[in-house]
Amino acid sequence: MAKRQDDETESRRILERVARETAPGGVSFITRTAKDARDHITAADADRADPIEYWGTRIGRTLGFVIAIGLLVWLVYAATRGG
Repeated sequence: MAKRQDDETESRRILERVARETAPGGVSFITRTAKDARDHITAADADRADPIEYWGTRIGRTLGFVIAIGLLVWLVYAATRGG
């Protein structure tokens, strides 16, 4: 009986979250995605007590982002110039 109660509680929690995320008055998908990307690059999830880990994470993620943008620009350039 307790397992069924736990399953129902979990199901209700999931349904409420889905309803909250898809509500027209809620935060849009683009806004949430932009915030998640900013938090990822600025290492919001890194341990601030360890400055080496914090700054290393920020530098690594920023470099990865810059390299990815550079590769994307190169790909567009190569595709439009014919190779």
